[in-house]
Amino acid sequence: MSERDADVCLATRGARRYAGKAEMTLGSAGLTARATDWAADHLLSLVLGLIVMCQPVAAQGNPPQPGSTTPSGAIERLPAVTSPEGIRMTFPYRAPAVSPSSMVNSRRTYELIRAGNLYLSLQDAIALALENNLDIEVARYGPLMAKTEIERAKGGGQLRGLTYTVRELPPGEGGPAGPLLTALGASALPTALTSNFGDASLVTGSTTEFSVLNALPPSAGSSIPQYDPALSTNLSWNHTSTPEPSFDSYGVFNYTTNTTSGGGALSQGFSTGATASLSYTSTRTSTDSTTLGSNPYTTAALRITITQPMLQGFGVDLNRRFIRIAENEQKLAYQTFRLQLVATVYSVIRLYWDLASLRADVGVKKEALAAAQKLYEDNRSQVEVGTMAPLQLKRAQAEVARTRQDLITAQGLADQQEALLKNVLTRSGKADPSLIDVHIVTLDPLDVPKDDVLPPLDELVDFALKTRPDLDQERIQLENINLSLKGSKNELLPQLDLIAGATNNAFAGQINSIPEVNLGFPVLRQTDPALLGGAGILFSQIFQRNYPNYGIGFQLTIPIRNRIAQADVIRDQLQMRQSEARLKQNLNQVRVEVENARLAVERGRAAYDAAVETRSLQEDALDAEQQRLAVGQSTTFAVIQIERDLEQARSTELVAAGNYLKAKAALDRAMGRTLRMNHVEYAEGLSGVVPRPPSALPPQK
Repeated sequence: MSERDADVCLATRGARRYAGKAEMTLGSAGLTARATDWAADHLLSLVLGLIVMCQPVAAQGNPPQPGSTTPSGAIERLPAVTSPEGIRMTFPYRAPAVSPSSMVNSRRTYELIRAGNLYLSLQDAIALALENNLDIEVARYGPLMAKTEIERAKGGGQLRGLTYTVRELPPGEGGPAGPLLTALGASALPTALTSNFGDASLVTGSTTEFSVLNALPPSAGSSIPQYDPALSTNLSWNHTSTPEPSFDSYGVFNYTTNTTSGGGALSQGFSTGATASLSYTSTRTSTDSTTLGSNPYTTAALRITITQPMLQGFGVDLNRRFIRIAENEQKLAYQTFRLQLVATVYSVIRLYWDLASLRADVGVKKEALAAAQKLYEDNRSQVEVGTMAPLQLKRAQAEVARTRQDLITAQGLADQQEALLKNVLTRSGKADPSLIDVHIVTLDPLDVPKDDVLPPLDELVDFALKTRPDLDQERIQLENINLSLKGSKNELLPQLDLIAGATNNAFAGQINSIPEVNLGFPVLRQTDPALLGGAGILFSQIFQRNYPNYGIGFQLTIPIRNRIAQADVIRDQLQMRQSEARLKQNLNQVRVEVENARLAVERGRAAYDAAVETRSLQEDALDAEQQRLAVGQSTTFAVIQIERDLEQARSTELVAAGNYLKAKAALDRAMGRTLRMNHVEYAEGLSGVVPRPPSALPPQK
């Protein structure tokens, strides 16, 4: 090594030792000069990060419940979504908590129990369904899921979609194929009821899809920007050693550099389709060069870039279509929940009246058994005194056995209906030990009003077309299809983007403290005084735009043939026309449902009047026949036949009364007024809290 090389090496090592000591020495403020300069150089990156991370984060909660009150001890059924606890800026990166469903029955369930009986009015049964029914509980999650769709759309994400299914409760013993209609209310003998024991279709619910959309969703259409700001930061340190064949470039043969680079970028999309990016980068370099005028030195740049689509992806309405679709989905979710309320309330009404009819029929069967036993006792007395043949006694004894069998059958049907209704009105069903042996006692009688004048059919249809929630839901779905179609049509256009950018550059450094080395020729080591300094000089150059760069340009992409976008538009239009046809089909179906429901009410009224008259005539016939038997002008067989006819007439009357009341409930549902006619508030169903107190229990006997 030559003397000159040795001098260079010694000078370089000394400069490094000096720089190392300076970096490790703490000043009075507790920071090194280099750390202070680095922090100042990268301050803008840190500020950008804090601005984004400290944005307010709205915690997800329950949808508002206007007008709802929560009684003391009531169980809030609406699931709650709560934000994490702790530092607020960490909320977007931690999972919120969703409260688990409560499987505890409401307090009303136990307040209505006395002496092993659950006393239920129809209003109590509806209230218990609102508080406990699991179908309603499942539907409560729909509005909350719809709220997440809105949040996702506001962030610039595509929608995940919702389902619009409603579960119908089981038909029970009074269903279309149930024994309450097939045998009990028919002219056949009641002994035919055993044929439907254990029929699974009577205790199994079904689902209905309230959607006019195709099973496959429309195309996503042109892409939309990400509305949530995104912050990216980077920090790196590098040490490099480069052999230099020429000593003249840097004054050393082993050129080493220590580079600390950092930066941050903030990007965000806007509803016009534009995307803006603001970035800051800085690099601090320290070398062992003896020829550089500034060492160490820092370079920095503040850049802003804006990209605005001019054809495909341009427009506020276009890029906010997912937000509008998500807002419509929230309406759809609330309408779906309303439909579930309607379906459940209607089914509870139907199951309640069926249970009332079956319980009343048990009373009819008990009366028939008592009448058969009395006839048997009377005949036995006459046989003992010799005024009646023993054959008549056998017939009376057979009638006692038959009526006892009918009573067992009727009691079994009532118990089956009770188990079904108990499962509908409670969360635990018979899994709750306190409800296993509890029997439901219906308090509302099967009363049919004397006068019931129905409005004209046209008025009923017009009312239904205005108030049916399923029709409102289908119209909103068609609006969403049209919004999606806008995105599909826009995707047909070429991509023409306007791109503009500007950069402010900066340089700041210190005078090279490494001693100059004699290279054998004069070395001019000069530095612009305006570039000497620290962070203040750096930021001053950036914000005064001392060294600006800027530019603007266009980028055009034209797809050849464009078959994918063409196919998407055609298919989406076909799906829209298909959905319009389904809506028209459903409108026609509403008219048919209202007309059929009105006819069912009229037919039910006529059937009930006929059943009442038949039962009255059968009672008169039985009185007359019993009087004839008492004077020996009739036979036991004739009395038994009339008693059977009277038993069937009484059962038919009960079925007719229940059918009329269920037909009225079906008409209310067809017209979209089930909730209003049964005093059900939407907020009560959504929260699962019914503020009205339970009905008063009957006085103890």
